[in-house]
Amino acid sequence: MMRKASSLILLGAAAGVAGTLAATQPHLLIESSSAQAAVGSYGQLSLFGEVFERVRANYVEKPDERKLVESAINGMLAGLDPHSGYMDPKGLRDMQVQTRGEFGGLGIEVTMEEGLIKVVAPIDDTPAAKAGIRPNDIITHLNEEPVQGLTLDQAVDKMRGRVNTKIKLKVMRKGQEKPFEVVITRDIIHVRPVRSRLEDGDVGFIRITQFSEQTAEGLKKAIADLNTQAGNRLKAYVIDLRNNPGGLLDQAISISDAFLEKGEIVSTRGRTAQETQRFGAHAGDVTKGKPLIVLINGGSASASEIVAGALQDHHRATVIGTRSFGKGSVQTIIPLGSGNGALRLTTARYFTPSGRSIQAKGISPDIEVLQDVPEELKESTDTKGEASLRGHLKAEGKEQTGSQSYIPPDPKDDKALHTALDLIHGVQKHPAYPPDPKTAVLR
Repeated sequence: MMRKASSLILLGAAAGVAGTLAATQPHLLIESSSAQAAVGSYGQLSLFGEVFERVRANYVEKPDERKLVESAINGMLAGLDPHSGYMDPKGLRDMQVQTRGEFGGLGIEVTMEEGLIKVVAPIDDTPAAKAGIRPNDIITHLNEEPVQGLTLDQAVDKMRGRVNTKIKLKVMRKGQEKPFEVVITRDIIHVRPVRSRLEDGDVGFIRITQFSEQTAEGLKKAIADLNTQAGNRLKAYVIDLRNNPGGLLDQAISISDAFLEKGEIVSTRGRTAQETQRFGAHAGDVTKGKPLIVLINGGSASASEIVAGALQDHHRATVIGTRSFGKGSVQTIIPLGSGNGALRLTTARYFTPSGRSIQAKGISPDIEVLQDVPEELKESTDTKGEASLRGHLKAEGKEQTGSQSYIPPDPKDDKALHTALDLIHGVQKHPAYPPDPKTAVLR
């Protein structure tokens, strides 16, 4: 069971815009094995204090002391890994609003790469998606202001704004010689995390775009609606997690639990006992054991990988598509007291039920299916993944980079979906479908 407390855990690939959150006990993450180590730490703090005083007293213009401290904190955390960072009070409030599934802005999941903003994925039916923003686009300027030098949270803050106001982005896209500009009108982003439809009249297709507070309830409603539409004809379900960058950890656990009768869903392991936890399934499969196929690609990260990994390890679902992003670390949101914001700090790695670490490796599909990419898009449809991020936590074993993240806009061209439907209807045969839960090898 998840423990209630004031801190949060992040597992998201798109730091600052999307994350995977779960309750945990607040705790100190500083350990000292000897008095000598403590003395060394205090000595370094003394050095910081001296530099701070010299800057404050001697810089050519009077500096903003709060900004000095925030910049020092950001620099310290950025030196750890790509997903640790500092959120000022406004950034913390924005993150809390975002996880509720409704916020103002453009509708893009982003991360920072070499000082620039990289698009992980546009959110379905948002201004960014309608403007043609794609995964892997690099945003270099916001309203003519260079992104270089801004933190991720500062850049995200500039992209947000009042509804119906415009922002101009300068974008670099692989395969295009010159950057191009796009003007986007901000809107309220109502993230509808779960969408569903019937395929061929007898297959329930459920697309999950992120794991917000509404996702688990959305899944239950989608399954109920599909059963009402199909009656007794429903043969199987296809769960589409492609280009889903993450969300709330408890929602990822709930989604996995919905399809499992028992067993471990995910575990986290860190330096402290508080960060080492196991989360298990409860009896009750909402589909009553119907066959299940999960679609993933290079944009499926974090919470998506937890769900895909759990269902794959338990041989509950067949996973189809391309290798996932490889975001297998846990970030804890640690409040710093009233008015001081919070730390987003990497505190653990997560593991699938069989003990696999996804970090910098991703989930490999049971059946790989590559899409037919239009010629003009071939240079910009591969996601490099976690292993390409500077300063990432190293993988256990060989790292994997590069995976296709293209989804055809018209379902009739979607080869992964058609492979799933052909397997369900017996047009194609593959030993991975349907999987046999009795053959699952778990810890």
